[in-house]
Amino acid sequence: MLLGEYKHNVDIKGRVAVPAKFREKLGVGAIITRGLDNCLFVFSAKEWEILASKLVSLPISNADSRAFGRFMLSGATDVDIDAQGRILIPDYLRKFADLKKQAVVTGLYNRIEIWDAERWDKYKAKTENSSEEIAEKLGELGI
Repeated sequence: MLLGEYKHNVDIKGRVAVPAKFREKLGVGAIITRGLDNCLFVFSAKEWEILASKLVSLPISNADSRAFGRFMLSGATDVDIDAQGRILIPDYLRKFADLKKQAVVTGLYNRIEIWDAERWDKYKAKTENSSEEIAEKLGELGI
């Protein structure tokens, strides 16, 4: 289980530290890709296989299925965790997430999200202000 929120610097080469609690769950490497809401998703190899198999089984005749599959799969790449516990985020993913000097690394059970710190703070404030509305909508879904 990946849980928690951590702030880390993005170094000049585009590396971000992965919290030690997360590294033990990921092993020696991970898969990083474009996420929703302009963040990045990081998956262990096992979790990535589960998601990727679902994506490739979507109907190819459906435009939304093709678009979402392309969005997630074409942006994905393997990343290694170096001796200092960092991953190198490719330039095209740093641009997608608008990562600047500080990143927030969050654990969301089966994946990690990496956000630009300023964007995360805005997103979190907006979500916290709407938490009651969100809870009501999720209640309709049985949560």
